[in-house]
Amino acid sequence: MFRYDDAPKKAIKLSLNSKVVEMARELGMNISQTVDGLLAEEVKQCNWEKWAKDNKAAMEVYNARIAREGLPLAKYRTF
Repeated sequence: MFRYDDAPKKAIKLSLNSKVVEMARELGMNISQTVDGLLAEEVKQCNWEKWAKDNKAAMEVYNARIAREGLPLAKYRTF
């Protein structure tokens, strides 16, 4: 899996709410690091949502099979 923290940084132009930026600076926040982390989490979430959408049919088929046949090796479960 791709690790976001291994990638080099790239300067971009970004427009943010000036009041929010001012407040973040007053709080001593690292704006670039904060935005980078939040964007990485959003990308991760979007990738999982895309994966779920792309694999929905396969998951439905698998779930139907489990409902019909039960879990594989269920007879060996001790709980």
